[in-house]
Amino acid sequence: MALSYTGGRGQVIIARMLEQRIQQHFIDSADLKYQSAEVLSKPIAEAVNAMLACVTSGGKVLACGNGGSAADAQHFSAEFVGRFERERPELGAIALTTDSSIITAIGNDYDFNVIFSRQVRALGQPGDVLLAITTSGNSANVLAAIEAAHEREMVVVGLTGRDGGKMAHVLRDTDVMICVPHQRTARIQEVHILALHCICDAVDAQLLGEQETTT
Repeated sequence: MALSYTGGRGQVIIARMLEQRIQQHFIDSADLKYQSAEVLSKPIAEAVNAMLACVTSGGKVLACGNGGSAADAQHFSAEFVGRFERERPELGAIALTTDSSIITAIGNDYDFNVIFSRQVRALGQPGDVLLAITTSGNSANVLAAIEAAHEREMVVVGLTGRDGGKMAHVLRDTDVMICVPHQRTARIQEVHILALHCICDAVDAQLLGEQETTT
């Protein structure tokens, strides 16, 4: 389909409409974050406690997801192994989305749905945590990873959205589900990254003590 732009007055109208559309994204995102704050603060705190218990006992967090959720898994792992905002000792975290040889070998030799679960069985130990991210709650390879984590006696922290999808039915009482109450994937992902930043900040605060925040 060919695209064309009008000139003069038409361009001004289009520019204003574009700016309004962009502003609405900011408004919608901010509104959802305000709405989610009370709902999600408790499960996020539970996730912090699970991860603290894990890393202070010498364990690690294995993180997985697809697409944007894969990027979030890698973002989280980088902040745990490196740092968030404060200097501290390294914390154990591995993103299961980064080794292209492992992923393509498993996907080719077995099935794409087991690219994470086989890694969980290979690397996971009792007391470790699986950070499982799927906006719909229905990603088959993430659900398989949860099953594998349970086999390894790991705690699962699930980040999802909408009604939790199938994830809501496979998580155990000892697991944690952080479910963003929204239908739109982009909005869910925006809250996911905020939730992960909250976890990183709270872990640091628990390990290092409180620190005044700066704007």
